[in-house]
Amino acid sequence: MAKRKGKGPTPKAEDRHWHGKRQKARAVKNAKRTGTPTVGPGGRTKAAAEARDRARGRPAGARRANGEVPELVTGRNPVVEALRAGVPGTALYVMSGNDERVRESIQLAADRRIPLMETGKNELDRLTDGAVHQGIALQVRPYRYAHPDDLLKGTSPLIVAVDGITDPRNLGAIVRSAAAFGAAGVVVPERRAAGITAGAWKSSAGTLATVPVAQATNLTRQLKAYQKAGCFVAGLDAGGTTTVTDLELATGPFVLVVGSEGKGLGRLVAETCDMLVTIPMPGQAESLNAGVAAGIALYEISRLRGAANDGA
Repeated sequence: MAKRKGKGPTPKAEDRHWHGKRQKARAVKNAKRTGTPTVGPGGRTKAAAEARDRARGRPAGARRANGEVPELVTGRNPVVEALRAGVPGTALYVMSGNDERVRESIQLAADRRIPLMETGKNELDRLTDGAVHQGIALQVRPYRYAHPDDLLKGTSPLIVAVDGITDPRNLGAIVRSAAAFGAAGVVVPERRAAGITAGAWKSSAGTLATVPVAQATNLTRQLKAYQKAGCFVAGLDAGGTTTVTDLELATGPFVLVVGSEGKGLGRLVAETCDMLVTIPMPGQAESLNAGVAAGIALYEISRLRGAANDGA
């Protein structure tokens, strides 16, 4: 009888091709039993990933599709206020219409032909990832950003660029001022900056429907591109040597860069600007809210451009 040939020494656990799959399955099982968060790709926990999604204004667990993800506004007051402000919705999810604010939301949605979706608590809990929704949620249409070059319209375009603005309400206020004073559009950095959310829509008072907002992968590089296109770039900064009332070069192709309150402009952005300008303040305030500062500066720039056209 022939002797059986052995298969050699038993391989170590980490060398077995099935070991990783079993370890992952055990980790998930243990996490469900003990309540320990599971770790995803890159060492991030699932809870951290969901928190990141919520911080970016999209449903927890949502994934980007070509950079566009719907946002959910939850709660009776936030939803009715968003609809009153003209925030573009794609669906209104409602459990019941017993509350006056919910009934108004349903009417506003119907007037704007936003689909009404009747839903149960479990489904709404799932859609909002367990957030406090009070039986109602508005799904907001993803914003389509323009390309920065699209703002170079006409012979003397006026463009507003923002640096370090992280509050969507400030961004919305800047867009509103840009609309009021004839700017061609607003440029925002793609990263570490506020984007167009429901909060930005509300504070813009609907002007986001008419004023394009473009995203720049690198704001410094984009400012240099505007300079090559013939634009004069001025940064709004408390340490500026020229006041906005003396900006004679604002009558031509012009880019106004607005920084955040407190931090102001980033170093590279400030160094790229052709000039740093300031708003004279005889009062006691050390700084102005970014939206307010942008509004004052744009008013002065609009006045100078109007005077130049009258004298032409």
